[in-house]
Amino acid sequence: MSFSFFKARPKTPQEVAKSTRESLNALDTKTVVEVKALEKALEEVEKNFVTMRCMLSGDGESEPNMDQVTQLADEVCKEDVVDLLIHKLPTLGWEARKDLVHCWSVLLKQKVDSKYCCVEYLEQHSELLDFLVVCYDNKEIALTCGLMLRECAKFPTLASLWKINQDLLTKHQEVVSEFLTAHYDEDLLFQFFDLYEKLLTSPNYVTRRQSLKLLSEFLLEAPNSQIMKRYILEVRYLKVMMTLLRDSSKNIQISAFHIFKVFVANPNKPREVKIILSKNREKLLELLRDLSPGKGSEDEQFEEEKELIMKEIERVSC
Repeated sequence: MSFSFFKARPKTPQEVAKSTRESLNALDTKTVVEVKALEKALEEVEKNFVTMRCMLSGDGESEPNMDQVTQLADEVCKEDVVDLLIHKLPTLGWEARKDLVHCWSVLLKQKVDSKYCCVEYLEQHSELLDFLVVCYDNKEIALTCGLMLRECAKFPTLASLWKINQDLLTKHQEVVSEFLTAHYDEDLLFQFFDLYEKLLTSPNYVTRRQSLKLLSEFLLEAPNSQIMKRYILEVRYLKVMMTLLRDSSKNIQISAFHIFKVFVANPNKPREVKIILSKNREKLLELLRDLSPGKGSEDEQFEEEKELIMKEIERVSC
């Protein structure tokens, strides 16, 4: 039996990034011919992910070296490891996916020269986020994709990439509906709508208009009725719609009205909602009197709905 008295030299951030890139590339179906070769390649990926995780978060005995953390974030972008982390996701095993989610969360938060380098990389390669959305159809990795997108949504520049929001809220309605319904009382759901609120109140007109349009389409769809019923119980979301009713854009005002009216028409309004409507009664009525979609086939229906909502606001009592 032989013993080694010398520990292996720790890898540098550059070496970790390079090794991770090489192991992920080895998963390419064109290069993996035999099952054993694939298993070996997956083992190498897992080892590299563990090494990456330790460098980013420490090994349990010592804290991470923040200079190395920053360097690693920089290197995974330079070496296009970020691209591989996403595109090779369907091939990874459970342990590797778990480590990946952890590393992903840490990497996105790292700044290089005052910029979130990984976030900037994703901004320049938005198709990677589209790929994560598409992967929702794969039940084995749907949870991992969701967690990774959740981390991305914490950054307004990524959340406002409309291909993601549009796919999530329109093409994948059933998936989103089931997920939000199951998690409505958990922090995750509130984070989703709170982050979306940043888009609704963005100083950018296009961002406000498109985000409100997508939210309206999603909430008013029949499959999402349970989410809508719960959404309209929250006073903070009512306040957002009331703010948007005062927007300088007529289009935004009209879109906000279609969500606002559901808060008002709800026969089971919480007391907190009634208090807000009652306190702002006169201002709301004044806003609604001046609100009109303009000439068109929907004008008559809109006026009828508006009249009913105004009467309901007049009747509201705490």
